[in-house]
Amino acid sequence: MKPLLIKGSRIVDPAQGIDDTGSLLVSDGVISWLGKKGDTSPSADSDIIDAAGLVVCPGFIDLHCHLRQPGFEEKETIATGTRAAAKGGFTTVCCMPNTIPPLDSQATVDYVKSTAVEEGVIRVLPIGCVSKGREGEELAEMAELASAGVIGYSDDGNCVVRSRLMRRALEYSWGFGRPIIDHCEDTTLTEGGQINEGIIATRLGLQGIPNAAEESMVARDIALAELTGAWLHVAHVSTAGSVELVRRAKAKGIKVTAEVTPHHLTLTEEKVLGYDTNAKVNPPLRSQADVQALIQGLNDNTIDIIATDHAPHTEEDKLCEFGFAPFGISGLETALGSLMTLMHQGYLSLNTLVAKLTSEPARIIGDEHGQLGTLAVGAPADITIFDPEQEWVVDTRHFASKGKNTPLADSRLKGKVMATVYGGNLVYHDNALKLKTKG
Repeated sequence: MKPLLIKGSRIVDPAQGIDDTGSLLVSDGVISWLGKKGDTSPSADSDIIDAAGLVVCPGFIDLHCHLRQPGFEEKETIATGTRAAAKGGFTTVCCMPNTIPPLDSQATVDYVKSTAVEEGVIRVLPIGCVSKGREGEELAEMAELASAGVIGYSDDGNCVVRSRLMRRALEYSWGFGRPIIDHCEDTTLTEGGQINEGIIATRLGLQGIPNAAEESMVARDIALAELTGAWLHVAHVSTAGSVELVRRAKAKGIKVTAEVTPHHLTLTEEKVLGYDTNAKVNPPLRSQADVQALIQGLNDNTIDIIATDHAPHTEEDKLCEFGFAPFGISGLETALGSLMTLMHQGYLSLNTLVAKLTSEPARIIGDEHGQLGTLAVGAPADITIFDPEQEWVVDTRHFASKGKNTPLADSRLKGKVMATVYGGNLVYHDNALKLKTKG
């Protein structure tokens, strides 16, 4: 492929401690040169992207998304989901195993990987099940799943309710160096719940989901991680109490990492007013106090990464009475725009935001899949280019994802992905991008 020169941008690479104006060259699928402002590219024969005024950073990595295939292709496919991811600036996505059949065997993992190679446009790394069939009764063949290339284990959508099973899962996962990624939910407290328990649930006449349902399971999982010495990753943290539990666990030296979603960082329970089913998500959107605690958790590194929990549904799924609508928000294509709100309001620095989407999730994935999350020379040419000042309106008719279910529809966001490069290939670019090709 022809070399690609990305010129004159603000290069932000937290993995290398770089935040400076410069240019970079892509050759043969890798970063071949990184120069400062005024340096001359070593290649005179290359396609050129004029990135003046734009930010260039490592490709975003999403540790938690739902591609729905196999089994729910009417909601999303690996092809549409990876195109949506590319449009959102992601070059790597880790897909959850709540498919039909679930990803509890090498055969199903191999199916996802081969389909991603044939039909996807970016890297797809599967997450295997904790239990067979995600039924919470018997451990999946964790060694087989590790050899198949899963990056972790989760029954996401279901909590690993049985403490003995969770303990055994942690013990087995320790030997494979992969985390148990738990959806922390005490279902005896959430049964029938629709939104956050509080004044808005009361006003709408909907059954609430208390913070304690999440926090009690986070506390249990942390205790088991301490007991076993294994690695726990807490999915989609949503409450101030959970943040504090993780903070204390880290202070004790327990091996725990955690993630938060863009919607839990930027939206509150008020978004469901009017019975908007597109704002129905699990865990639910919480209070403003919880949102502030989540932001603080990101800033002090209690929360390690941002992950979308992209959960696409059909229009028919959500066009129903609130109580019958499924949980989930389609989030890949709005992630950057919504997160940039936090930067523009002074809650997060640009470097922190980029780190939580690049170098930090790369650290959790490890080096088995290559040197991800960096623009270092020799690393895979996975690159995101975005305009931090570009304003745009969320129009779900233009989504690449099949899932149009977002509470951000028709919202004006500030911060837009302009191009995504995966393995040296331009897999998405905005029509406004200045691209010059040669030959």
